[in-house]
Amino acid sequence: MTKRLQARRLDGIDQNLWVEFGKLTKEYDVVNLGQGFPDFSPPDFATQAFQQATSGNFMLNQYTRAFGYPPLTNVLASFFGKLLGQEMDPLTNVLVTVGAYGALFTAFQALVDEGDEVIIMEPAFDCYEPMTMMAGGCPVFVTLKPVFSRMELELVANLCQQHDVLCISDEVYQWLVYDGHQHVSIASLPGMWDRTLTIGSAGKSFSATGWKVGWVMGPDNIMKHLRTVHQNSIFHCPTQAQAAVAQCFEREQQHFGQPSSYFLQLPQAMELNRDHMIRSLQSVGLKLWISQGSYFLIADISDFKSKMPDLPGAEDEPYDRRFAKWMIKNMGLVGIPVSTFFSRPHQKDFDHYIRFCFVKDKATLQAMDERLRKWKELQP
Repeated sequence: MTKRLQARRLDGIDQNLWVEFGKLTKEYDVVNLGQGFPDFSPPDFATQAFQQATSGNFMLNQYTRAFGYPPLTNVLASFFGKLLGQEMDPLTNVLVTVGAYGALFTAFQALVDEGDEVIIMEPAFDCYEPMTMMAGGCPVFVTLKPVFSRMELELVANLCQQHDVLCISDEVYQWLVYDGHQHVSIASLPGMWDRTLTIGSAGKSFSATGWKVGWVMGPDNIMKHLRTVHQNSIFHCPTQAQAAVAQCFEREQQHFGQPSSYFLQLPQAMELNRDHMIRSLQSVGLKLWISQGSYFLIADISDFKSKMPDLPGAEDEPYDRRFAKWMIKNMGLVGIPVSTFFSRPHQKDFDHYIRFCFVKDKATLQAMDERLRKWKELQP
């Protein structure tokens, strides 16, 4: 065909690092510390809930309510309503989506109009910019410093209210906080519930990223527009996965705040993994930003940039992308270049960092240790 096939909203967003690095990962013998997913089993109660959902009530093989399986929206409204200080209606304040990714896409499509400015705090998940552009919006980037305090969060909340701005808060790592720190949902701050969408993920909450169950919560006057997008696109999410997540939250609701709570056990275990990775990466001379939450550590590769400035790659390719590819091919380790999470004009300023995922099995961390020992032996 001679005419243009693709819609103009796809211009400039066809490249994807995850596709490129996924291909490289398969071509080489590597320890994958790149993409953020656990390589260990979800907790027993979660896998049992999924098995029950697939082998029990045969009606779970059929459609459920378009906006969410009722037992799931009920428990989400109850559980998060207490945390956010709101009386949440499961029919109007909660929407179940195909992962947090689906929640984000639905929110952008519902609320971003042609020419709207969307303020993105960077580093940011790399889908925010293309989702903004596909909706016709104009991304505006604000670069964070390595510290983000409650006081700054309150400042953001005040600015939202002062300028009548909606807030989309991606809180998938809500439970993964370390060193005694506490997660603060911006929707819980005074005046913010009425203008905030809070997004969560069962995959991150229960270490089951393949289930692809997410949700978005907020006031009905905003949520009704997301429901319009949802009913005219996805319409419905898999019933069995929703049923399993509902059981997981019902169990967690009974144990929340106790030592038996998975939302306490998971961060305790992952903090040990984080500390293991810190020691291991430091052994080869990597300087680290110690994360207070999430799945990831950030390594500063400035010293390597000065020692190995001419790594192969395209002329305009950020150094950290070239270093990450070198590391895959020569050291058998996968990390993600942090410049990916910055806007193009700012990538050169942040091209000396690599992200590593520590939410991994002990065997994976031991394999990492072995690769790092070999790396250290090659150093002068």
